[in-house]
Amino acid sequence: MFGIASETKKNLLSEIKLPETFESFWIDRLNATDHRYLKDLRINVQNVLKSQNINKKEAYLMALGVAINEKSVPAVLEAIESAAKAEGAEEKEIQEVAACVSLMNANNVFYRFRHFMDSETYNNMPAGIKMSIMMNPVLGKEYFELLSLAISAINGCEMCVTSHEASVRQHGASQARVFDAIRLAAIFKSFLTLL
Repeated sequence: MFGIASETKKNLLSEIKLPETFESFWIDRLNATDHRYLKDLRINVQNVLKSQNINKKEAYLMALGVAINEKSVPAVLEAIESAAKAEGAEEKEIQEVAACVSLMNANNVFYRFRHFMDSETYNNMPAGIKMSIMMNPVLGKEYFELLSLAISAINGCEMCVTSHEASVRQHGASQARVFDAIRLAAIFKSFLTLL
């Protein structure tokens, strides 16, 4: 599309196992001019994938959750899933990430509405949203809550962010781990925006 991939583009795409020939309108345009932001983005992606508080498998699973949430193209989803599997993620964990993202999208809309309306009537009505997946997740309760928190932060639901942050901390996550998860979600959202 825009010529030969620079080392920056190659390294950026290789972080999620995409081939250097992968075409992206904005990444290719930035690559063509050797734009400094592409270098920043590569460093940001590399840094969040080697967090001290989130292991590689967890990082790629969270990146996959962000990609699902952002409705990334199949090639990107497959590449991130492959990277997660290379770090030991099992099929049942991949599926649970997708289920968690779907559930958080329902909850984020519902609870954002409740928050916006701040109505005693709405707040006292039962949600009626089945959430049995949250009771005994294959990813473990702490990580499931961490992923739920990250997706809720992306989707801008204050009630869900507050609730999941309290829950993940109750399940033993440090503030540094929470911070790294949110930073990873933010960086991957910015990366996926350009793909």
